[in-house]
Amino acid sequence: MTTPNYPFDRDATLEPPREWAELREQCPVAHVRLPSGDTAQLLTGYDDVRTALTDQRFRRGGPDAARISTTRDGGIFNRAASGTDMREGEGHLRWRRLLTRSFTVKKMETWRPRVQAMADELVDDLLKSGSPANLSAQLALPLPVRVICALVGAPSRDQDRFAHWSQVMLTLTRYSQEEVEQAYQEFDSYVSDLVDARRADPGDDLLSELTQISDSEDGRLSHQELIATVRALLLAGHETTSNMIAIMAAMLLSERERYQAVIDDPALIQGTVEEVLRLDTTLSVIGFPRVAAEDLELGGAPVRAGATVIPCRPAANRDPRRFEDPERFDPRRPNAAQHLSFGAGAHYCLGQPLARLELQVVLGTLTRRLPTLALRDGVDGLRLRKGLLSGGLEDVWVTW
Repeated sequence: MTTPNYPFDRDATLEPPREWAELREQCPVAHVRLPSGDTAQLLTGYDDVRTALTDQRFRRGGPDAARISTTRDGGIFNRAASGTDMREGEGHLRWRRLLTRSFTVKKMETWRPRVQAMADELVDDLLKSGSPANLSAQLALPLPVRVICALVGAPSRDQDRFAHWSQVMLTLTRYSQEEVEQAYQEFDSYVSDLVDARRADPGDDLLSELTQISDSEDGRLSHQELIATVRALLLAGHETTSNMIAIMAAMLLSERERYQAVIDDPALIQGTVEEVLRLDTTLSVIGFPRVAAEDLELGGAPVRAGATVIPCRPAANRDPRRFEDPERFDPRRPNAAQHLSFGAGAHYCLGQPLARLELQVVLGTLTRRLPTLALRDGVDGLRLRKGLLSGGLEDVWVTW
């Protein structure tokens, strides 16, 4: 039997590949071939996916994991975290403890007025430029960049550089090894300069706080860890949220009653955001691979020590054993927030309170200020971004 290529093709941009549901019911642990040519085991059931994300018998990728990308190093999950021990175990726990206090729900809520002001300013500009507009370029990208730059203490005028570096680092098939190495070198040099500037002139931002931690006598955060942390924040803090804002608009406008429901009842904002996160199929192209540390069994199938598994979170989020009538969009769904879009366990997304806040603010702002918003080219005009791990949609054009 031929091993199928993964990611699977799909018939409609916003809909999942039919193979996810078929495998979840018939073969929940299936062998697939990755863009690199390596094989891995794809997990599509909620319980199996959650186990792979949370069970200590699985570790994150590494040089010995199946290669995801076509670059020589195999992609971002295979690259060694040079000079740091942030990826796994005690080193990861230590790193998270240092940063968790900066990303609590309570602390992020204090940012809501600033995020709202940024969103209003961008929508002002959108209205001035007139209809139609590219929502991706004029709102979805600049808002998260401005937010994360303000949080970290980086100048938002560098947003185009962040966008370029992050796309290269997250390549699946689009960029070469040489381009990846150049992006890392440029990004690390940029962050080093930022650290030096904050060390000389501390401000009220996370980078200044982290620099002080790095400089403290107990050495809780090495210089290399500091650079890797800021790079990760800038990368994750804008790339995924930018994509998700565009996806949210497309998903709600593709079936206009979803958008209208929020206009009619703004109390649905939070539930609508959770359903968008649960039902999105475009953002997680490969997901977060895991490597089995020992022989074990998942979904009734053997997983050998050293094998790479791909926990397919979007497929898990549509598992009828976890979510009743899972294909239905329901902003009042009581357990929608149990989705795995932010991961689970020790590697649960640190910035999820900020991402949720930004999505809520954007949805509230758009439905309040642009109640006639529509997709310029309809659902058929939406295109998937190809060749990048971060997935998402190409430009989302809207009218009002």
